[in-house]
Amino acid sequence: MVRVHSGISKAEARKKAVDMLSWVRMPDPSRVARRYPHQLSGGQLQRVLIAIALVTNPRLLIMDEPTTALDVTTEAVILDLIRDLLMEYQTAVLYITHNLGVVARLCHRVGVIYAGALMEQGPVSRVFKKMLHPYTLGLLGSVPRVELDKRDIVLNTIPGYIPQPDSLPAGCIFAPRCRGAEDACRASRPPLVDTKEGADHITACRRWQGVKNTPEKFANPQEKREMREPTTEDIVLDSVNVKKYFPISRLRLGDLIRGKRPVVKAVDDISLRIRQGFTMGIVGESGCGKTTFARCIAGLEKASAGKIIVGDENLPYAVSKRSADQLKKIQMVFQNPDASLNPQHTVGASVARPLTRLKNLSKKVLQERLEELFQSVNLPKEYMNRLPHEISGGEKQRVAIARALATDPKLLICDEPISSLDVSVQASLMNTLMELQNRRGTSCLFISHDLAAVKHLSSWIAVIYLGRLWEIGSANDILKPPHHPYTEALFSALPIPDPDAKQSRVRLREAVPSAVTIPPGCRFHPRCPRKVGEICENEEPPWQDYGHWHKICCHIPLEELVEIQTADEGDLQ
Repeated sequence: MVRVHSGISKAEARKKAVDMLSWVRMPDPSRVARRYPHQLSGGQLQRVLIAIALVTNPRLLIMDEPTTALDVTTEAVILDLIRDLLMEYQTAVLYITHNLGVVARLCHRVGVIYAGALMEQGPVSRVFKKMLHPYTLGLLGSVPRVELDKRDIVLNTIPGYIPQPDSLPAGCIFAPRCRGAEDACRASRPPLVDTKEGADHITACRRWQGVKNTPEKFANPQEKREMREPTTEDIVLDSVNVKKYFPISRLRLGDLIRGKRPVVKAVDDISLRIRQGFTMGIVGESGCGKTTFARCIAGLEKASAGKIIVGDENLPYAVSKRSADQLKKIQMVFQNPDASLNPQHTVGASVARPLTRLKNLSKKVLQERLEELFQSVNLPKEYMNRLPHEISGGEKQRVAIARALATDPKLLICDEPISSLDVSVQASLMNTLMELQNRRGTSCLFISHDLAAVKHLSSWIAVIYLGRLWEIGSANDILKPPHHPYTEALFSALPIPDPDAKQSRVRLREAVPSAVTIPPGCRFHPRCPRKVGEICENEEPPWQDYGHWHKICCHIPLEELVEIQTADEGDLQ
């Protein structure tokens, strides 16, 4: 890139490349410059791309979802880097994202686009506080807030779907989905108008004054549901000391000499209980073992050790060894519904498959059951005859949920079920999952990197790092100090859709260590901003009980954690 645009020698270009890697805060830039892309982590690759983009000192830098595929901790570091570099380079940035929290953290101004047209534009501080378009209001209302209790509210959603580019409505393109649309809105398209609200705040809405006066409301209240205290009588899943080790096929000479075959310790001694009607949320960075643990529970990965007990049955490790009755008890919803729906079969046939394989139903009863399942996930029965490519991504995920619920499972495993969906579709699916759980009493294991979604959906939250459990507690308790330092870093990195939000700034600079060569002592100590010394490096930390089933695995006394995490509002790296 440097040689193409600058015409300098190869040696000068190499020096410039190393300098640019240093500018983007890359550790050991000279060594990294000699590596290939597959040898770098996701965060390192994103730093390289930023360095390439800045090498010509551009006046405008366009960034299209640059942090969407990254863990929340890596995303926070990259966003800090982008903000610092922009101040140094004085470069204008067009930042494209669906993450409203990222916009609030990074941007000065924001434009809200719907179906190819600008709906609203203005300073972030005004648009997020005084929305002047119902679409903006709907987007912000669809985002789960960590400070709200799921027992009190349901998320706002935007009805309907984005129109196809070749079939836009004649009037306001948002009118078919707008709850306050009037005849004038449907008759002609509203122009972008300067609202005189200050700082060039413009909107394409005839009713903007009414929208401005709408109370700030990010969720709808519902009747308060008391949270039951867990008891030992209603345990649905009891996973005891579950391990999953993957042997490494390519051995090094040292391994052969020692006669020791290295393994990837993806899941390393996790014990977890889920009770009837509760949702257990699992959080952690990529590569920490969340999905592998879930697949072991479902039997899709054969556990290396431990017990998987559902009800009063100790299940075989492999799904092929489980009986039809055992298979009915655990069902799974995957991240990508396209990969779990046969493109050649109607979605009705896909939902019917577990019913025909695991339940002996007559044709009439089967049809009635299918209609009931589609209704339960808010899909019309006419959808049963559609192929997967004829429905939207959110509708596909609803079909996947209906299929998972077909056998009336005791445990529903949801592995990143909403991460690939738009904000408003995510909110609708989260409301559906909560409604189904309230109605059916199904237990759920919910895995996501979106901490706000986990907090909203879960009764309890477990934090996993490098194949081990480090903290567990109720969703409300785990938000308040004391936190395990890793949990503290996860919550600190969470982008909050409020430009005025105050957050402590705890950053994890290094990547997750290899699960082959796990650090001694506390596994988190090489990255821990709270490390107290050699005890963390040499001794495994004990479990400490803070009461009400809130437990933390850490050397630091819990009272001390409360004190430092309550008082500390500075930066920790």
